[in-house]
Amino acid sequence: MSAPSTPDAVHVRLVKAGRTKIRYPAALLRDDGTHVVVRAAWASEGVRDFGFVQFAPGDVLTEHYWRDRWYAVKEVRTGDGTLKGWYCDITRPVVRGDDGDLLSEDLDLDLWVSPDGGEVIRLDEDEFADSGLVERDPAAAQAAVRALDGLELLARQGEFPALLS
Repeated sequence: MSAPSTPDAVHVRLVKAGRTKIRYPAALLRDDGTHVVVRAAWASEGVRDFGFVQFAPGDVLTEHYWRDRWYAVKEVRTGDGTLKGWYCDITRPVVRGDDGDLLSEDLDLDLWVSPDGGEVIRLDEDEFADSGLVERDPAAAQAAVRALDGLELLARQGEFPALLS
């Protein structure tokens, strides 16, 4: 994939277990030095069915990353703008790579929040337990669990989408 061609374009690179999981182009909407916001089309060709929501071609994600928080929040909408909900990845704080990419390191924990906030689902705790992060980097593992607990609390208190401003 080539480098973004305009100053308001960026590539997002999601890394898991030291390997690039996916890299895709996005429009840079805002970067205040701490909070980075990009918009991207659903980057996979097919439908991803989670059971509680489907991500599909035509969906648009407004993705929020922070340089000082251990998570990223992706607002998911259909192509016509209907809100599907928020998919939250527990990650190390985002960094800008030497290549200009936004680098987000996935730590295997996720949270789903439905549009009305009535459904809050913790995801992939088994993957996190199996990842070895607790043994390899206990401080990062603790930060990840704190981030998931904190996001879940905010979601249950109705703080989505205010969290994103």
